[in-house]
Amino acid sequence: MLSVSELANSCGLSRTSVLYYERAGLLAPRFRSSNGYRWYGNEEIECLKRIMAYRSFGVSVADIAELLNNKDQQSQSALLMAQFYNLEKEVVKFKKQQQAIVVMLQEPKLLNDHGLNKEQWVELMISLGFDEDDMIAWHQSFEALKPKAHLEFLQSLGIDEQEISRIQQL
Repeated sequence: MLSVSELANSCGLSRTSVLYYERAGLLAPRFRSSNGYRWYGNEEIECLKRIMAYRSFGVSVADIAELLNNKDQQSQSALLMAQFYNLEKEVVKFKKQQQAIVVMLQEPKLLNDHGLNKEQWVELMISLGFDEDDMIAWHQSFEALKPKAHLEFLQSLGIDEQEISRIQQL
């Protein structure tokens, strides 16, 4: 039997993480001693390893609870396939962002010389495979990370202040 700290150490986690999974209903100690200490056995160790595997796949805690509690193989497969497709969408989005950065790095003078206007920028993004949602997400990320640079970028495209304000509010 392992204590909380021993269990956490054996799995390379913090004690806080193990207690979080307990509070979330994913893991329960085998028993509690009279002094309130939690004790975990082999089944709980295996359960924690499954939780860690699902977390490494990016599965949400709520979905992990469903995976652990639902013994129906078809439901488990459906949840994992949904996560697979969510990850695939993220990969595609990140690749599009990488492509946009590559374009910017290869031709930085385009922005500095006001060589691109809004229509040309949108056309460029579409040619890279961006749709409307991708472009909104791109602007949101840019605004969150570098609001001043985002403002300067929008101004460099010749966009009027009212539309800049609308884009920044996305």
